[in-house]
Amino acid sequence: MRVSPHDVTVVALLADPDAPTEIARRMARSLSGRLADKSGQGRRFDVEVVSEPFTAGTEDPRTLMRRIKDRASAEDWDIVVGLTDLPLHSHGRRLVVDLSHEHGSALLSLPSLGALRLQARARRVVEEAVLGLAGLRDTGAEGRPRSQRGPRMPAVRRAPPRPGRQGEEETTEPRYVVSGPRGYLRVLAGMVRANRPWRLVPGLSKALAAALATGAVATVNSTVWSVAEALSAPRLVIAMVGSVALMIGWLIVDAELWHRSAEGSPETRQRTRLYNTSTVLTVGIGVLVCYAGLLLVNVVWALFILNDQVFASTTREPLDATDYWTLSWFVASTATVGGALGSGLESDEAIRAAAYSKREQERRRMAKDDHDDQRAA
Repeated sequence: MRVSPHDVTVVALLADPDAPTEIARRMARSLSGRLADKSGQGRRFDVEVVSEPFTAGTEDPRTLMRRIKDRASAEDWDIVVGLTDLPLHSHGRRLVVDLSHEHGSALLSLPSLGALRLQARARRVVEEAVLGLAGLRDTGAEGRPRSQRGPRMPAVRRAPPRPGRQGEEETTEPRYVVSGPRGYLRVLAGMVRANRPWRLVPGLSKALAAALATGAVATVNSTVWSVAEALSAPRLVIAMVGSVALMIGWLIVDAELWHRSAEGSPETRQRTRLYNTSTVLTVGIGVLVCYAGLLLVNVVWALFILNDQVFASTTREPLDATDYWTLSWFVASTATVGGALGSGLESDEAIRAAAYSKREQERRRMAKDDHDDQRAA
């Protein structure tokens, strides 16, 4: 690792576009001061953010670390930390951070930090990595440098030395991973957060228009009043679950969001399950947000449009608050089915853009191309 003159360490945050770049830029606002305070040796840090798709075309940590090292060698950087929103795996383990003290580089997989307090967790890991790579961590109570310990987060541990490929020496640089069910859930939550499922709502404008139109018509239909009045709470729940499941399944199938891999290795199958589970959760959260919005709109519409006397003459029951809620609930389920049909008007690319981060879109596009090439061969 190079050392800049005048006790100034140049730190580059090499971030994938979209969410990683946003996190890196927010982090950079205070990172210089925090690093200087924690180093306690009068050293100054200059932090710069570089946004570029350094993970394009690969998920292999070795390849990514090599790209980071090559990028650093072409610049006047002392330390470079790569941030990506792709989940990274190595030898069946889910990677958190990979370090190379020799080259002053690190690779951080943001999904491994989970969905909550992501900014704070990412900043803490980056601080630990930078100070460790700079050799500025003091010695803790265990009598060994903190730079040789894992990031101070639950469920994170240091992986054993990983074997090199044929013709390569064993790699002994530290690599930290999450394991077990808790680690799996953390990575899964991080992947869903990276996909930003709330963006699915504006991405389904045509489907929402169809759902709103269906709801508006159903609310003034006397037959719907009678059906809603006769439904019990369990049946309303079944209608809601069924309509939401139909919408989720339709979007996944119609937009070809289900991930398939031609490889049959255990690690590939594990990764495929992880991607598909994150897809179901991402789309599911987005559809539930749409459903809640439809329910709210239907309640307001029912309050505005329903007439007590007309309703009572049809259902033989006076109109009360429970009727407003029951009708709006049933209509929301009916409208969601209409929205599922309306989603067929959306382009597949628009749905993928709404459901996935940019890196995930690129990864899935390349995986699909590889799968098609293998089938053609």
